[in-house]
Amino acid sequence: MKLLVLGGTLFLGRHVVEAALAQGHDVTLFNRGQRNPGLFPTATPLIGDRDSDMSALHGHAFDAVIDCSGYTPQQMHRTLAALGPQPVHYVFISTISVMAGFPPCEPFDESGATAAGDEGYGPLKARSEEVLQAALGHDTGHSLSIVRPGLIVGPHDPTGRFAYWPWRIAQGGAVLAPGDAQRPVQFIDARDLAAWCLRLAATRRVGVFNVVCPPQAMAALLDACTQASTQPSTLHWLPDKTVQALDIAPWTGLPLWIPQANPTHGGMLNASPKKALAAGLTCRPWADSVRDTLAWLQADPAAVACNPNALTLAREAQCLAETQGRNQPG
Repeated sequence: MKLLVLGGTLFLGRHVVEAALAQGHDVTLFNRGQRNPGLFPTATPLIGDRDSDMSALHGHAFDAVIDCSGYTPQQMHRTLAALGPQPVHYVFISTISVMAGFPPCEPFDESGATAAGDEGYGPLKARSEEVLQAALGHDTGHSLSIVRPGLIVGPHDPTGRFAYWPWRIAQGGAVLAPGDAQRPVQFIDARDLAAWCLRLAATRRVGVFNVVCPPQAMAALLDACTQASTQPSTLHWLPDKTVQALDIAPWTGLPLWIPQANPTHGGMLNASPKKALAAGLTCRPWADSVRDTLAWLQADPAAVACNPNALTLAREAQCLAETQGRNQPG
């Protein structure tokens, strides 16, 4: 398969390219050449900018495109113009954040309304989806997969969100564990997502898909982190209201924590993966994602600093001291 990867050297795209090359595909990368240049010497590099000049794509033909770096409808218009009329299967990496809202305790599938407007990450991704659907829809010779991941995790994650938990528990000691221990959480390992995107491209599978693993309890994630660590730790579960009173930012201060009663995002970790699973998505055990993420962090200590908003050890100790005697299971 002649494959074009838009992006391809940072996180998800990096895993897509690694898997594609391992499968023997002919891979071309289009990006600005600023992040990890030369990472894949056997892939063909094309340099350009999705916000200005994409002329490097002119004259090239591909069987499929996996778009890991598209964020705005203007970028979609520019990309389609640069690709020209040749039939192609387009895999667009969108996000569950396109949804209009996530009411508490309500599972959701792909059929819900998308966010309105043209400002912010979620709405811009939603408008980007619409551009592609209009251009690559029925009877065009093209085909389209829209992939809506939840939190993407694993080695080379530049956000430090999921990585906070393996790293924190590996430090040992008293750990602030937020919310109900049995509340559902979910994510998707970048390597599983990459493999599945390649499958979509190869089979030209059409559709819109939530791409997350089936939800499990937050306690299961922290148990996996504990099993991966060589340092002893003790979890101190604090209810949502207690954590909120400590002025800890949901999602960023303590990743994967959103108060369950939050009216707009309380159900964000309740996406249904049934459609993607039926289309061949497979999810590795959480323990594998935790183990491999921790190994990556330990091999590259600078990666720990990529989430500057996460709770520091000093602030965590202060919060636990402030709530001493009020700790109770979630």
